[in-house]
Amino acid sequence: MNRLTPEQLRSHRWFGREAMRTFNHRSRMAQLGFAREDYAGKPVIGVLNTWSDINPCHSHFKERVEEVKRGVWLAGGFPLELPAMSIAEPFVKPSPLLYRNLLAMEVEELLRSHPVDGAVLMGGCDKTTPGLIMGATSMGLPFAFMPAGPMLRGSFNGKTLGSGSDMFKHWAEVRAGTLSMEEWEGVLSGIARSPGHCMTMGTASTMTSAAEALGLTLPGAASIPAPDSRHAQMAVATGRRIVEMVWDDLRPPQILTADAFDNAVTAVLALGGSTNALVHLIAMARRAGVMLDLARFDAIARDTPLIANLRPAGQYLMEDFFYAGGLPAMLARLNGKLVLDALTINGKTLGENIAGAQVFDDDVILPLNRPLVAEGSLAVLRGNLAPDGAVIKPAAAEARLRKHTGPAVVFEHYAELQDRIDDPDLDVTPDSVLVLKNAGPLGGPGMPEWGQLPIPKKLLQQGVRDMLRISDCRMSGTSFGACVLHVSPEAFVGGPLALVHTGDLIEMDVSQRKLHLHVSDEELARRRASWQAPKPRYQRGFGALYAAHVLQAHEGCDFDVLVRPGDTPEPDIY
Repeated sequence: MNRLTPEQLRSHRWFGREAMRTFNHRSRMAQLGFAREDYAGKPVIGVLNTWSDINPCHSHFKERVEEVKRGVWLAGGFPLELPAMSIAEPFVKPSPLLYRNLLAMEVEELLRSHPVDGAVLMGGCDKTTPGLIMGATSMGLPFAFMPAGPMLRGSFNGKTLGSGSDMFKHWAEVRAGTLSMEEWEGVLSGIARSPGHCMTMGTASTMTSAAEALGLTLPGAASIPAPDSRHAQMAVATGRRIVEMVWDDLRPPQILTADAFDNAVTAVLALGGSTNALVHLIAMARRAGVMLDLARFDAIARDTPLIANLRPAGQYLMEDFFYAGGLPAMLARLNGKLVLDALTINGKTLGENIAGAQVFDDDVILPLNRPLVAEGSLAVLRGNLAPDGAVIKPAAAEARLRKHTGPAVVFEHYAELQDRIDDPDLDVTPDSVLVLKNAGPLGGPGMPEWGQLPIPKKLLQQGVRDMLRISDCRMSGTSFGACVLHVSPEAFVGGPLALVHTGDLIEMDVSQRKLHLHVSDEELARRRASWQAPKPRYQRGFGALYAAHVLQAHEGCDFDVLVRPGDTPEPDIY
């Protein structure tokens, strides 16, 4: 591998030439307190930090950014912290996904417009991982991803709690009248007790693990709990490594191949990962020129066992997973299903990185002959209700509902669902199919995580804890239940979901990958003729830009202008 010379560094155009503008650049660096020898002829590393006061997943990033910078300095580079949008999953409304593409645009333009040669991406909270990677992939500079790490286990009254999953379970018991408000407050106080993202196999751990399987992190980085001292060590090591990546000119196209994305999909399926991974990985892949689609997910799912015994599908949490050997150990157990010669950011192949990794607890990372689910931990459904696909997580659903036909109970929008779901006069039975419309990419807007539709209160009081539920939105990776999600095309743009009426029979069969509305083509055509498109959600601003350019769920919900082929020129420096 030919190493770059100092004159070949991108930052040389800003700092190394003798011209009026470059003199001004050096003058302003002196204003910041840096001498020319601090940065000239060295790789300049943009450290993109998604810390904010309202993002608990990243609350430790003020410390971690200094550790990343220390690694850069130690390796002979020059770090520049560049704050980037912090999409705090619990707080950002109407939906964090609405802003994933805005973060991706910001990342791409931060890197393009500044004098940087490479980047460390600091993220972990759900949408920050794909947003950061999408933008950096499009820019094309060497980059390394530094995952935030999961928080510690939750605890209440001697019981272990998992973020998200146990919140949903205990709230159902509050609504059913079996859990007091005092106990509920205790759950809330003990469920999230350290820095870091959700420690269940929710979207955060799913996407950071996918990033590691793609080869974008140092080996084992995604599994380390945020408060563990080894997480700080990993941050320093990531800073060191990015400097070498710049000298080696190790860029995204060398790593983000079709084989790498197959590895990431396999890892997600073996982990029992979030359904959100389909939307995000498709978007990430297409930024890299890889046409990943739902069919590829489904094909890999049919041959991949779920062997990570992690909530919500299983029993344990990410802290246990780390102590059991972490992602390298799980991938080593799966090595016959991976492309082992895929290159990673440390310059080694995936196979080299996982060679010798050991599983230390077979109850957490299960043997291949004793999987939690033999195959199909995610399933892509199709039919006249979802011509472009929908997704379900069968492992998180009650077995009786994996093949089910029942009458629809339809809610036109989420506000109506909230108003009616606990009405004692709601005409609903355990066999009913709850249907939520107008909650997709445009309808939500941003596909909010409403897909785990609440069980009607009167059914909860009868002991019902799962029902078939169908929507065009997403659900949290920490959620569970027989929830059919991402129905595409969405109702808001006139997809078949818009035409469902209360009382219509809906059939879902996971084994057949089938989602069918038992209404004749003639009746559907009559309904379509009378359907009226909703008014746009936004008249101006980013919302209007989003509405004009966002793609549907099966295409990754990216912007059409961001996946459009073609080059973006480097900025002129005169």
